[in-house]
Amino acid sequence: MGGSDPTKNKELQPNIDKAKQLLQKKQYAAAIDVTTQILTEHPDQIDALYIAAVCHRYQNNSESALAILNQLKSYYVNYARAYQEEGHNYRFTDGSAAIKAYEQAVLLNPALLASWKNLSELYKVKNDTWAANQATLQFQYWAKMPRELVSVSSLINENKILKAEDICRYFLRQQPKHVEAMRLLASIGVHHKVLDDAEFLLESCLAFEPEFHQARFDYVNVLHRRQKYQKALEQAQILRDKSPENIRYQMAFANENQAVGEFEKAIQIYANLLKKIPEDSGVHIMQGHAYKTLGNTKKAIEAYQNASACKDNYGDAFWSLANLKTYSFSAAEITRMQDLEKAPTTAFEDKYHLCFALGKAFEDKGNYEQSFEYYERGNALKKQQLGYTSERIEAECKAQKEVCSPALFAQHTGATTNEQESTTPIFIVGLPRAGSTLLEQILSSHSMVDGTMELPNIMSLSHRLNGRGGPNSPKRYPKILTELTAEQLQTFGKDYIEDTKIYRQGAPFFIDKMPNNFRHLGLISLILPNAKIIDARRDPMSCCFSVFKQLFAEGQEFSYSLEDAAKYYKDYLDLMDHWNKVLPNKILHMQYENVVNDLETQVHRILDFCGLPFEAQCLNFHETKRSVRTASSEQVRQPIFKSGMEQWKNFETQLQPLKALVADMG
Repeated sequence: MGGSDPTKNKELQPNIDKAKQLLQKKQYAAAIDVTTQILTEHPDQIDALYIAAVCHRYQNNSESALAILNQLKSYYVNYARAYQEEGHNYRFTDGSAAIKAYEQAVLLNPALLASWKNLSELYKVKNDTWAANQATLQFQYWAKMPRELVSVSSLINENKILKAEDICRYFLRQQPKHVEAMRLLASIGVHHKVLDDAEFLLESCLAFEPEFHQARFDYVNVLHRRQKYQKALEQAQILRDKSPENIRYQMAFANENQAVGEFEKAIQIYANLLKKIPEDSGVHIMQGHAYKTLGNTKKAIEAYQNASACKDNYGDAFWSLANLKTYSFSAAEITRMQDLEKAPTTAFEDKYHLCFALGKAFEDKGNYEQSFEYYERGNALKKQQLGYTSERIEAECKAQKEVCSPALFAQHTGATTNEQESTTPIFIVGLPRAGSTLLEQILSSHSMVDGTMELPNIMSLSHRLNGRGGPNSPKRYPKILTELTAEQLQTFGKDYIEDTKIYRQGAPFFIDKMPNNFRHLGLISLILPNAKIIDARRDPMSCCFSVFKQLFAEGQEFSYSLEDAAKYYKDYLDLMDHWNKVLPNKILHMQYENVVNDLETQVHRILDFCGLPFEAQCLNFHETKRSVRTASSEQVRQPIFKSGMEQWKNFETQLQPLKALVADMG
């Protein structure tokens, strides 16, 4: 969450405290004056925005309150109290909007008592007895909760993680078996990306209290993030069986079925859910994603269009259509998207989804000037939510070069375990949209290679090695690589092979195409010395503009600015030069443009590098039937085409600044 600069907050605190005091004294106009002074210089100051919105509501000025809340959510999309306050504004005028806002509030921070209380009353008005009872139970549960843990829940949502951890750990020292405290500490572990600790804590929760459904639901999510999909599915099934009418549990069960490749089963569960909640746009979207992964474009389009029909300003539905890469918007759809994007009632997140969809729509129509305007607007909105700095990536790459020296690799003999010797991972690294999915499709067409997905295991390991300090704490990784024993490295490699079995069908080779792994090739080489590494590279203009046009589901925060993308590409080239020097002959450079222009030669190169015999099916990769989960899923189901290689030239006027930034990059 942004707006957390300690120096700035310390300077502003006296005025923020003054505004709070005026609010408590019901001097709303005076409090608004103070917040206005703060926001003039610091428009993203979270406390000032929140206090101002509350004051306007108490003055019966809901229109101004909601406008401020939209501004607040544009900076802090996951700030639960903003949604609770939105619910308060809608409560007596629009029950459905109030329910939606309160539901989002408790989803983000379940300790918000007022939201649960009001939800219970609003559900009763709708004659939804089951939901009303559940909300009442949640209200009663949190009303009895120790105040320390209510504070911890709020601090987590407000991204004050270290303070939340201190309070939670202190509480657990007094009451070591308190299951809600354990669950909250697990949530803190997820924030720190220490998922193994979070998993252990949640297992302990359930050992003490098997009927603690929220802990089990969190457990499903942690297992999912740890790529333990089969185990996550088993836990989701327990929840579903315990409470078969619970929509969240049904969705979790469907999502985990999809995660283990049971797409048809997931689709059927979504269909059954839609019989009960036909207007739920989220279910339609998930069903569409499953159809897309299977290659059933017609059904995916139908599901996305249904999602759009259920929720008028649902930007994700339009972006999902655009992200098929093969869908063509009608003139009426484009007009509708433009109207929705302009509408003040359209949520911040929906706006940037609509902008990216409109960028694609106008690009397909050949209106490149208007297309770029929407791409630029969508990127600016998305970047506004992120705390990305190019300096952080530059520092990470520099640290890799300093630590991962020839001497480090020389001191380890590269011994492998039996499991590693019988299984060879092929890492395809680079930038997103650089042709990695095409290379994966070519290789996975081979009878000896399993295609998987972008596996997060290596990045998760790097987070574990880094420890759980705050953003300003010293980083243990990659320096810790110099301290690890040969036995530890072998164990990490063995665990990687074991943990990735869920994605494989038993072939001796398998692919991990997480592009960000280029930052961890030293770690990969130490724990998996038999791994094959392929550097998927694309012309910098094409690559940087392609990521700029793509709204990623998560990660890739560098992509929402052309300047950031160019800097990231430069850091990537610089680090790859280092890897090629310290790991000679271990990395194959594959240039996307060469693959497109001379497929057969490049297929032979990649197969020879991997030690695989030639198979003609690799040339006919588009005929291979498999699930593909990336943005290129529809494109790799078609033969090679050259028309997309230099699409950036349609935007050459707008991309002159980028051209200058990448002028010296090969």
